[in-house]
Amino acid sequence: MPDADQIDAVAGPGEVAPQPFRQPWLHDLVPALRAPTQAWSATSGQITGDGITGYIHADIRVLRTAIVDVAGVQPVPIAHRIDAADDVVFTSLLSGLGDGGIDPTVRVTRRRQVAVDGVRETVELHSWAARDVVTTISVECAADLAPLDVLKMGHAVGDVLPRRAGDDAVEWSDPVAVSLLRAPGAHIEIDGVRVRLTWHVTVPPAGRAGVSWLVSASRRTPRQSEASDSHALPALSVSAEDRRWEPVLRRSVSDVDALRMSIDGAAGEDFAAAGAPWFLTLFGRDSLWTARMMLPLTTRLAGSTLRALAVRQGHRHDEKTGEAPGKILHEVRAEGFDLGEVVGDMSHRALPPVYYGSIDATALWVLTLHDAWRWGLPTAEVAALLPELELALGWLVDSGDVDGDGFLEYIDSSGTGLANQGWKDSFDSVRHADGSLAGPPIALCEVQAYAYAAALAGADLLNAFGLPAAAAYRDWAAGLQAAFRASFWVSDDIGPFPAIALDGDKRPVASLTSNIGHLLGTGLLNETESVTVARRLAAPDMFSGYGIRTLSAAAAGYSPTGYHVGSVWPHDTAIAVAGMAAAGLSQAGVIADGLLAAIHAFDGRVPELFAGDHRDPLGGPMPYPASCRPQAWAAASAVSLLASVLGLRPGPGTLECRPVQPWPFGAMSVRGLRVGTQQFDIEVDASGVAHVSAVDA
Repeated sequence: MPDADQIDAVAGPGEVAPQPFRQPWLHDLVPALRAPTQAWSATSGQITGDGITGYIHADIRVLRTAIVDVAGVQPVPIAHRIDAADDVVFTSLLSGLGDGGIDPTVRVTRRRQVAVDGVRETVELHSWAARDVVTTISVECAADLAPLDVLKMGHAVGDVLPRRAGDDAVEWSDPVAVSLLRAPGAHIEIDGVRVRLTWHVTVPPAGRAGVSWLVSASRRTPRQSEASDSHALPALSVSAEDRRWEPVLRRSVSDVDALRMSIDGAAGEDFAAAGAPWFLTLFGRDSLWTARMMLPLTTRLAGSTLRALAVRQGHRHDEKTGEAPGKILHEVRAEGFDLGEVVGDMSHRALPPVYYGSIDATALWVLTLHDAWRWGLPTAEVAALLPELELALGWLVDSGDVDGDGFLEYIDSSGTGLANQGWKDSFDSVRHADGSLAGPPIALCEVQAYAYAAALAGADLLNAFGLPAAAAYRDWAAGLQAAFRASFWVSDDIGPFPAIALDGDKRPVASLTSNIGHLLGTGLLNETESVTVARRLAAPDMFSGYGIRTLSAAAAGYSPTGYHVGSVWPHDTAIAVAGMAAAGLSQAGVIADGLLAAIHAFDGRVPELFAGDHRDPLGGPMPYPASCRPQAWAAASAVSLLASVLGLRPGPGTLECRPVQPWPFGAMSVRGLRVGTQQFDIEVDASGVAHVSAVDA
């Protein structure tokens, strides 16, 4: 994948220059966000407009460049720190200013704070010079108001002409968005598409002087908006002998909180947007997994996510959007999302504003409702969603089975949607053992597990609320389980394992993949089968030492930086660990320890995925260069990991704790876990023996 700085296109204002698909790399950039606004820059803090860098609001880049200089010279960066998901500080030095000796005596601090509707930046000079430092601080700005899908394809867009909006403000606008920059006290020069802000400052000895600007933005036809619930997610306090847990969990909860937002049509119903920069919106699968993983802290996010998705539950058959009665959507955008010419797929893919191309979101919606109920979601909130539950269960046993063979499968009938519609949705993710691509319709193994578990979970809910048909769904699940056992199990030189899928000819796609980890804990497998799956996942070809590879390192087509064919996805590994822990399998603790090490190595902000290289005791996990971060289910994986290794099982007003054995994490104290409104504290000794106590409100 070429770097974004290789793009050299020319376009007029608002025009897109023709370019091949070159998705920008992200691994060496610093994000800050408060959904639906985000800002990306180099580690220096400079926003150069390369790739994705800039301020982005609701899928529009509202400021492309913000390059700071002092007395005409760009500062030399030395460090940056992330104080919170929405608050980043960059530190630089200036030579030749101040006392003028070898050692610099003037430091530059640039603080970026992101709010739901804009970005504020402050630049401060701190001087240790012997006399006053009289100088200028300037910022070069430009805006292209480029749509996010255009940026993702690496295309260049011409800058928009600015106009004065008062003595200290500049505005950029087009039919889609408005961006307003306010710079109190600055002298403003406009030269074509470029804006230069300049302040004259005097810094006394051992003193400070600073300037600031604020960019606020809005879409004329909004779809995404800020979280309606201003309360942050509940705090989780962990004091542990293993010192990795506390900073990892603090950053993870902060990141999930910063991703909370809402959308038009579901006012007041917050969810965790899938991730930055490309997926800062409602995704059925991602938002549900995130809410489900966060249940030990709160049921509020799960309840509002379920309702936000229920509002747009499918009601009709539509080939273009993938909609079907009872189906839960894949994603929502303001104006759709152009994926361009997908490499290797040789077709132009473009998703409509509301798109239903997900084979698993419907089952996950049912499972999230059931789990939220067990974790104490108020009965009235569960009851209000029972009509949508019945519709979702109906889709599982009807429209979800495209060809009537008893399994859930997908096929993109439109020709412009996603070719693969499971969580591994890249075009090359489902491969036979020889590396060839499987043809549709495709029945994924984990989707059958989700459907099996959802049918039983749905039956439990129907029984509990006095509704009919529970027995029929249990019978359907039993039939699915028997059919899966007969059709999906294959063998290689090492032994048996479930195939990733059945292809359009009903042949098992006999590649060993991480998908089989999602079968654990669903009930689809018996005890012997669960042991077999856990052993295959923990073997060196699958477990990198940091996480479970998406594809076996021994398989044809494996690459450690293959998006779905060799990399490690934290949420994927966390799901497997949860299943192992639920089944009491000893591999849970070892793999959890590896994933915790990876998350910690990324300073607590684990990316969407990272390379599947084998763990080097002298190094750390290798980044995947186009990985999103923060990403909701990756961040929530840390909370899931804690819940899994503690063996948490909620009951009505109770919480059971059975830590994994052997226990590798030492003594631990956990505060802030909740079942409904009841809070619990947990003490675990060095051997893994736990004590749970309820805390008075």
